[in-house]
Amino acid sequence: MVGRDYRKEYITYHIRPKQKKDRAARNKARRTALKKGKVTKGGSFDVHHRDMNPRNNSSKNISVVHRKVNRGKLRKNRKSYAS
Repeated sequence: MVGRDYRKEYITYHIRPKQKKDRAARNKARRTALKKGKVTKGGSFDVHHRDMNPRNNSSKNISVVHRKVNRGKLRKNRKSYAS
């Protein structure tokens, strides 16, 4: 089994300007939640964007959910917990 090609993944995905801006917006949302005390560093909660737009950091669009809910197989049925 061949492992992931991280260099190719960086070149084809992570280096693109849109992805850089999306990542910066996600990080900003996380920092804001840290300052407000909603999440803790190294904690088990993620900052979730309800409309799945990482650049929309309005307070109505942000919620704090457990990382098991926000990641992995359960992402397919996001409508059930994104309200």
